[in-house]
Amino acid sequence: MIHCYIEKNYNMENFENPNTEDQNSIPLDKKEDQFQSRIDMIELRTSLDKVKSEIAKVIVGQESMVEHLLAALLSNGHVLIEGVPGVAKTITAKLLAKTIDVGFSRIQFTPDLMPSDILGTSVFNVKNSEFEFKKGPIFSSFILIDEINRSPAKTQAALFEVMEERQITMDGTRYTMEEPFLVVATQNPIEHEGTYRLPEAQLDRFLFKINVGYPDLAQEIAIIKNQHENKTEDKTDVVNPVITAQQLKNYQQLVKEIIVESQLMEYIAKIIVNTRENQFLYLGASPRASLALLTASKAYAALRGRDFVTPEDIKEASYAVLRHRVIVSPEREMEGLTADEIIRQILEGIEIPR
Repeated sequence: MIHCYIEKNYNMENFENPNTEDQNSIPLDKKEDQFQSRIDMIELRTSLDKVKSEIAKVIVGQESMVEHLLAALLSNGHVLIEGVPGVAKTITAKLLAKTIDVGFSRIQFTPDLMPSDILGTSVFNVKNSEFEFKKGPIFSSFILIDEINRSPAKTQAALFEVMEERQITMDGTRYTMEEPFLVVATQNPIEHEGTYRLPEAQLDRFLFKINVGYPDLAQEIAIIKNQHENKTEDKTDVVNPVITAQQLKNYQQLVKEIIVESQLMEYIAKIIVNTRENQFLYLGASPRASLALLTASKAYAALRGRDFVTPEDIKEASYAVLRHRVIVSPEREMEGLTADEIIRQILEGIEIPR
């Protein structure tokens, strides 16, 4: 399917050693191998492979979660990770932060956490008789928020401005976050006592919502063996920085230049509009979801070493981009229908561009 798309939408002059006399005799997969990238993606892909290797020193499996996190990193978007306790949500985020040479803050959300505990507060300086702003832990490049739904609404609302606009406003003064700026939050979908459900406006600030499941038998065995053979107290000590802040900003800029054909933009629009018209959904996705899906699709193309987006990139990104932006109707939810199943039906019902 992808091969046909490439042959139709890209001029064969872009391939190495073009030979118009026998092009029809070359298999489509060979033609794709001959395709020359118009944007140099080698350094980006090499660096991300190093990141994966560093994380794999500690984490067994969870390749999908790591791929989503890297895609969000390239998209300059925030991530919400949902999974039961003990499936490596927090440690994976910490390891990813260690592979990047940037500032890191971890904030444990609790019921008594106040907005000032995150953003900072003004403190009176008796020496100069003036108030001075003391920055909170949000002033870093990589922010890990553990159990984000443990804090009440007023604390969650403190993240609205900083996640969307990369800035906070305190006492009439605007403080801009230093780029890159990424928020990774975790939450437990099982235990709801003492939690505060994230409002739709807060969920919409996240580029991705990643659902993390249990490892399979082989991975479980590998986890046990890895723990038995590892004699160090802190597992994260074996992980080293492999990307600088400037490199990451360069990669994010490179992803913006990835090519998206007009029919693929129309494909994205059809997916989003279909969520609004779907009879099984109480709430569909907003235009922000369209932009998120476009950006995420470019990131997935970059992860595959391509400088152009394919329909498969869009389909792969759709679940993580949309599952927290749509609401299943109460009747269908009682029947056990999930957002992922409805998204799958939508994708299957829309003709793929050729």
